[in-house]
Amino acid sequence: MSGRYRFVIAALLFFAGTINYMDRAAIGLLAPFMQSDLGIDAAQMGIVFSTFFMGYALFSFVGGYFSDRSGPRKTYAVAGAAWSIFCGLTGVVTGFWQLLIVRVLFGFAEGPMASTTNRTCSSWFPKSEAARAVGVTFSGQTLGSAIAAPLVIGAYAAFGWRAAFLALTVLGLIWAVLWMVFAADTPEESRHTSAAEVAYIRAGQPAAPKAPADGGVPLMACIKRPSVLALGAALFGINYTLYIFISWMPTYLHDVMGVDMKQMAVAAMLPWIGGFVGYIGGGWLADIVYRRSADKLAARKMFIVTPMLIVCVCLVALLFVSGVGQAVALLSVALLTMTLATQAVWASVSEVVPFYRVGGAGGFIHFLANLSGVLSPAITGFVVQYLGGYNAAFLLAAVIGVVAALVVVGFVKQPRAETPGLQGGAVARG
Repeated sequence: MSGRYRFVIAALLFFAGTINYMDRAAIGLLAPFMQSDLGIDAAQMGIVFSTFFMGYALFSFVGGYFSDRSGPRKTYAVAGAAWSIFCGLTGVVTGFWQLLIVRVLFGFAEGPMASTTNRTCSSWFPKSEAARAVGVTFSGQTLGSAIAAPLVIGAYAAFGWRAAFLALTVLGLIWAVLWMVFAADTPEESRHTSAAEVAYIRAGQPAAPKAPADGGVPLMACIKRPSVLALGAALFGINYTLYIFISWMPTYLHDVMGVDMKQMAVAAMLPWIGGFVGYIGGGWLADIVYRRSADKLAARKMFIVTPMLIVCVCLVALLFVSGVGQAVALLSVALLTMTLATQAVWASVSEVVPFYRVGGAGGFIHFLANLSGVLSPAITGFVVQYLGGYNAAFLLAAVIGVVAALVVVGFVKQPRAETPGLQGGAVARG
């Protein structure tokens, strides 16, 4: 037996994603009611959505750096406690400018989540389990978005929108305490892992998980590689659509599809269940293909490009829907395939940079990706308000997705040279 404690770490990461995306989805679900209460129009609400990502994008890079330097245990605990507090403060704002400031700070605090999760998975799982580990842990995000709909709307119906944000704060603080108690930066540092499990994990990882004495490949050299930049472009294209869904999907269903409050809990939940299925099943399938493929990077690329193109087809198809059922079905397929692509991007990071740079490089990729969050909600709000409504917004997202997929095809390549310190001849200039 190799031991099973790595799955406890995966469970903690899963619940972190669940709580995080409940926190994040809450404002999108409550936006129609907050706009009315606070006197905010669609264009202003789009700016509020986007200001979150100004802080989020910057600190996704900073968080990845600190997950390499200080370890994911401390980095994640501080981030989890901080984002929970700022989520609660969202429930006490009284106007546009207060909401804007709180959401920027909320974004700062949430920034380290994805890169720190990926860094933890890289430490705790062999590469043959990488996509499954990322899929399972990231699936908590889509589950959080799914269960946020009935829970947040239920809390709103019973106590008002302010109480919903305050309740989410308590969940986040509880998780931060559990993480500090049960998590460790590496399997070797945990008192719960057996020698057999540590050996099993390390046997499936690079021979030198820590930087060599001379510092190894500099972080700046890693993040300038075309392959790293292309993975950032891929995640930018994926997240551009994802953040439309997080920020605007409930309002789209309410304003365009005529979904009322009673229907919203189900209509807004089903697409995220599709995303949950994509994370769980996609990671399993991707790892099977990865193990059986002679070209490991090509196997990862296939699971990035193909799902991205399917998402674009769904976005275009939304222009022609005639009912709520059709719209929800297309949104569900889009999120299912979107999550396939997302986990393939994260699993590809360890293929193109040294193991000891996964956190920093992943943070930089996440920074590039979340520039879409700065742009997507605000552009969508502007397009909805002034330039043709949701059809134009969906079409723009589809074009961005196609371009991002082509960048992956053209620039994520097999290694052309090797550099000391790279695992197994990983990419040196690709």
